Amino acid sequence: MRNTSLTRRGLLGGAVALTALSACDPAPDPGTSAPRPNLADVPPLDPKDWGSVRAQFALDPAVAHFAAFVFASSPASVRNAITIHRTGFDHNPVEYLHANEARYGEAIRMAAAGYLGVRTDEICFTNSTTMGLGLVYNGLKLKPGDEILTTEHDFYSTHESLRFRTERDGVKVNRVRLYADPATASVDEIVGNLVKALTPATKVVAITWVHSGTGVKLPVRQIADAVAGRALVCLDSVHGFGAQDAGPDQLGVDFLVSGCHKWLFGPRGTGIIWGKPSAWAQLTPVIPSFDFFNSPNPPHSASPGGYHAYEHEWALSEAFAFHRAIGRDRIAARIHELNGRLKEGLAGTKSIRLITPRSADLSAGIVCLDAGGRNPTMLVNGQLKAAGISASVTPYSPPYVRLGASIVTSEAEVDKAIEACRKL
Repeated sequence: MRNTSLTRRGLLGGAVALTALSACDPAPDPGTSAPRPNLADVPPLDPKDWGSVRAQFALDPAVAHFAAFVFASSPASVRNAITIHRTGFDHNPVEYLHANEARYGEAIRMAAAGYLGVRTDEICFTNSTTMGLGLVYNGLKLKPGDEILTTEHDFYSTHESLRFRTERDGVKVNRVRLYADPATASVDEIVGNLVKALTPATKVVAITWVHSGTGVKLPVRQIADAVAGRALVCLDSVHGFGAQDAGPDQLGVDFLVSGCHKWLFGPRGTGIIWGKPSAWAQLTPVIPSFDFFNSPNPPHSASPGGYHAYEHEWALSEAFAFHRAIGRDRIAARIHELNGRLKEGLAGTKSIRLITPRSADLSAGIVCLDAGGRNPTMLVNGQLKAAGISASVTPYSPPYVRLGASIVTSEAEVDKAIEACRKL
């Protein structure tokens, strides 16, 4: 796979982030006496060995984990950082906060910027994708008569955030169906249907990178190019962020919103919003920011204020460092390889109908299937669970069995899942 992350901007951001990470070891301030946790039982990471990558996680070895995209475990380096910070706060909370807030706040900003290949002042942090979507869609400066275009395939949080906006100030929201059959969807069909739904009043296009109900990965760059100059493109990227080798420069969007506790395997309760400077200028903050108290040159003021779960937020640096050590391109290639193997193994099974496209261009790490119309909840909680397979059910109508191979999954576990699904 071509490495699209090595743009000039990305290299500069990466160099800065790596420098920050090496200079800002996530340890308690010397003024505290908080002890470090002992993770001596975790072997050192060899980023070129997928077995070594898997060994960084404290996952139940008796279970094949195909639902990390719902709520993920974190690697040892992230768990270690969380424990260090929690211990520091428990030991002397005010001292630990004041001694470390500025440097760790800057460290996570630089780590995120390096990973995405963007500037640090283009990023703010949230606690989830849902919070990020709510902040963006309810903060955008729109006037009476302006319209927002979204799709029938977007997640509840997008639809609800836009409904709240409509109820508050009457902004019209339109929905478009991008594909008739997800399994046979094409780039031309998706882009063509979206463009046809644009009107002269469309000011915002709200889309999702990878649809959690079908596994379809949108051709975001083609959509952004088709919409350029007509509307802002806002992307719920939670099932592409950490799973695909593309950042804002490659995607061409105006806003990118994601949680960090899924494919990135970051601390739970963390999320991110990236926006172009021109896009941020079109947004009014919804929650007051504390950035002005913590930095003489604060980043964008849309970052929500209040006291956060800092032991988790500050450990984000380690999640980005973990992914960059392995390589964004290698992670994406691994996810496509494993889920391609999963789809190929299921495709010839009579009782199974693949919902997700088999093409890597239109799919990522989520594989949805229909098992002959049988109840997917019963299958996931019954036969698959009994076979040691952790899967999930799409929270949509119609519901499907949903699996996703990630960097914690092995080829043997993919084959085990195929065999268990064939027995359904």
